[in-house]
Amino acid sequence: MLRVLQAAREEAGLTQEQLALRLGETQSFVSKVERGERRLDIVELRHIGRALGLTLLELAERIERLLSARTQ
Repeated sequence: MLRVLQAAREEAGLTQEQLALRLGETQSFVSKVERGERRLDIVELRHIGRALGLTLLELAERIERLLSARTQ
């Protein structure tokens, strides 16, 4: 999941600081999320997705594809 979030941020052309501003959070928060030091609940994941221009469903589908690829 961490790779998906970082990749989505980079695809959106945002730095961690820019995403943090959109979220009303600190750059440290975004960094911790991307490193797996901060777990997200579904509402936070939806909020991040929206800040990246993705729906919760689109973000979940990306995560599912990554997880499915790992189990094959």
